[in-house]
Order: sequence, then C-alpha cells, then structure tokens
Amino acid sequence: MAPGAIVGDEDKLAIVPKQDAVPNLYQGLDEDELRAKSEKHLLYYGSKFHKDVITGARGLYIYTASGHRILDWTSGQMSCLLGHGHPEIVKVIYDHALQLDHLFSGMMSPPVISLGERLCKALPEGLDRAFFLSTGGESNEAAIKLAKVYTGKFEIVGIGASWHGMTAQAQGTQYHFGRRGHGPLMPGMHMLPAPNAYRSVFSRPDGSYDWEAELDHGWRMIDLQSCGSLAACIVECIQSSGGMHVLPPGYLKALKKHCEARGMLLIVDEAQTGVGRCGDFMAINHEDVVPDILTLSKTLGNGLPLSAVVTSDKIGLEAADRGYFFYTTHVNDPLPAAVGDKVLEILFRDDLVAHSRRMGEVLHAGLQKLYSRYGCIGQVRGRGLMAGVEIVEDRGTKAPANELAKRVGDLAYSLGLWANLSSHPSFGGVFRIAPPITVTAEQIEEGLEILEKAFAQTEGTLPLYPKGEHERIGLAM
Repeated sequence: MAPGAIVGDEDKLAIVPKQDAVPNLYQGLDEDELRAKSEKHLLYYGSKFHKDVITGARGLYIYTASGHRILDWTSGQMSCLLGHGHPEIVKVIYDHALQLDHLFSGMMSPPVISLGERLCKALPEGLDRAFFLSTGGESNEAAIKLAKVYTGKFEIVGIGASWHGMTAQAQGTQYHFGRRGHGPLMPGMHMLPAPNAYRSVFSRPDGSYDWEAELDHGWRMIDLQSCGSLAACIVECIQSSGGMHVLPPGYLKALKKHCEARGMLLIVDEAQTGVGRCGDFMAINHEDVVPDILTLSKTLGNGLPLSAVVTSDKIGLEAADRGYFFYTTHVNDPLPAAVGDKVLEILFRDDLVAHSRRMGEVLHAGLQKLYSRYGCIGQVRGRGLMAGVEIVEDRGTKAPANELAKRVGDLAYSLGLWANLSSHPSFGGVFRIAPPITVTAEQIEEGLEILEKAFAQTEGTLPLYPKGEHERIGLAM
C-alpha cells in the first residue's frame, strides 16, 4: 500500500501517512517569489517574518522551500507536543473533517464530552468542569470573565513579565509586552513583581533570593492601589515569554494564600507548561496546588487551535446562575476537541509524562555542560522539556547581550537547529527551548551538538577552555 493513500470503503476511510519521506506538499516552489508575495500582501502583526518559507513539517523537523532541514526545538509555537504530523493525530483530523467537523455552538458531540471527561478525571478534585475554545488568549479572557461574574468584583492581578494573550482582559493582565499603542487598557489591572531569581533586588543576608519578601511587598503595593474589588490573580508556573523563569518552590502556594485572604480566585495559565511538558501532567501537580480556574491551550491541541477553561462544580454552577456568558463561533467544536482527546489518550497510553521528565534530565544536563564551557551563558533554567538559556556580556554584570544572542541563534538555525530567541529588552536575550515531548535522547544530543558548534564559532561567547579545544569543537562538527 502506498504511503499517504486513502484506504477502506466509504464508511471506513482512513489515512496511511508517509513516515520517512521528506514532506513535499509544496516542493518546487520558488522561494524568492513566495517571499516577494509575502512582502506585498501580508499584513505585519508584531513580528518580522523569517527569511525562509517553511514548506514541510514532520516529526521533530521542519523543512524550507530551499530544502534546509531544521530540528524544531520550539514545537512550532510551543504547541506541537507530540511532534509535527503525528500519524494518529492526522487520522483524527481526517476522520472528523470528513464526518464531524463544526457544529452550532449550543450542540454537543462525543469528542467534546470525551475530552471533558478525560481531562477532568486526570486533574485534581476541584477542577471538575471544562469548556473548549480556540486560543490561549481566549481561554484566559474567558477565565477572567468567569472570575468577575463569580466574585462580583473586577480587579485582576497579573505578574510582571507575564504573557496571557491578545484579547482585552488577557492583555490587560500581561506585563511582558504589548501594552502600548492601543489606547486605554481594561480598568482595575494590577501587577506583582516578576519572580526573577537571576535579577531580583530582593535578597537575604546570605545573598539568596528572597521571593517571600518580594511577594509580600508586591501585595502591599496592590492593597494600596486597589479600590476594594479584587477578583482574581492570574499566573504562569513558568514565565516562558518573560525568559523561562520558573516560580520558586512554595511561591504558588503562597500566592494562593494571598488570594484566599482577599477573597480572590487564583487562575493558573498552563498554556505551555501543561500536558506533560514539564515532567508532570500539569505544572500545578509539581507544586501540589489546585487553582480555582485552570486554562490550557497550545499543547492540548498539538498545534491545532484548542484551548480549555477548567473550574470547580461550585464556581461553574454559581457563575451559570449569575449569567456567565462566553459564547463563540468555535466553542466546543468537535474536530479540535477530538484532537485534544487523542493527545491525552496518547500521552497516558505511552507514558509520555515520565518520558518528558527523563528527556528533560538529558536536555538540562547538556545545557549545563554548555554553561560550564561558555561565559556568555548567564543562567540555564527551566524544568522538564522547557528550558531557558540567558545570554549576557559577562556573568559579573549580567548585562544583556542581545546582539550576541542573535548571532548565536542565527548560526544555530543555519546549522539546522531552531531554538526561539526571546530578545525583548525587558529581560535580554534568552533562548526558549521546548521540543516535542516525543523527542529522543539522540535528537536532544543532535540539537546540543549544533548549539555547541554555534557557540564555538561565534565571536564573543567567552569560551572557558583552552583555545585549541575551542577551535576543535567549532570545526569538527
């Protein structure tokens, strides 16, 4: 049977995806012509387009129109949890596009019911009911509105360096980037200091990071600003866009206590950390904290637009009685829900949470080795298969080295590795690494070798070993 063929009778159509061949859906296109058309017709939306035009994606690799193969260490937009073109996901998409794709928003379907059951049963008690939307910003918007309706209050607290989406209320709680140029933001938004252990000015006498003092100080400032209508606090367990900063151990529990003391709800945004990425099913499992509302996106849909809002029976039912309303064209759509349900099925069936934890150990060990070899690496941080590598001018001053980071990243890309570089001045140059959790140890080593070569061949990376060894590494790979 030919790979890629459609087989079976009309009632049992299925796809046999190609497994080994390089994706060639757009083979033979003129990349220069495509680039010229993009420059003429595509609207800027906040990010410069990369030079290459991507024409294929398979497993952990993406392919350009010019034939360049690149190891994708960011899972697309941190979303392709199981890799590109996973055959079981492809079949689910095909089957539901053919038979059960999109419905009136008030109608129910088996994939939505199954996903709701599978997800809620896997989460701690108190996260009992879910509904499904398209993007992370949308799910955070819905969660904030849910908190406002339930509490009857309107002030929302976010964390410095946060990223929660582009809708009005999600963006109002977002302090990493994107607040300027659009006119007034939502009223009643407040910010806690970003828990940045690498750069915080809050320290104990022994020099260690005093996040408790920083958090208490932040809440004192919010109490002074508040008009007495604090509804919720929203937080990421790892601030990815803000530089891959992991919340300090105990921070999430302390944050929940602060919320409870003020009659607020705690919303945890697990867009990137959820569904096994960090070596636990959810990052909240690692901290043993149950939020009042949990939001998911990205990883749940394996690259398809799927997000979730999950809350307790009590909040869900009382909010419904009070008129909670978040009705969209694609709420609870069956096709993306079927994909999310299959993602969870594969995750648990193949024990991918434990695999992610093991592969995370391989990844972080390799990155720590790079830290020991290049003085421009200020810090390696993260958990599981989420990692950040911060590039500085030197470790003493911790001065950001954005230009150097860009040169390293550009060379790594040309050598065959894509590791997203967050270069916004709010935190300096940080590589954000989050490969699909199906990655193998061999593929991690492949990426580490490329990254090592990029550091070795880039001037200014401050090698910490003899010059001859530096040259050998730079030329031998």
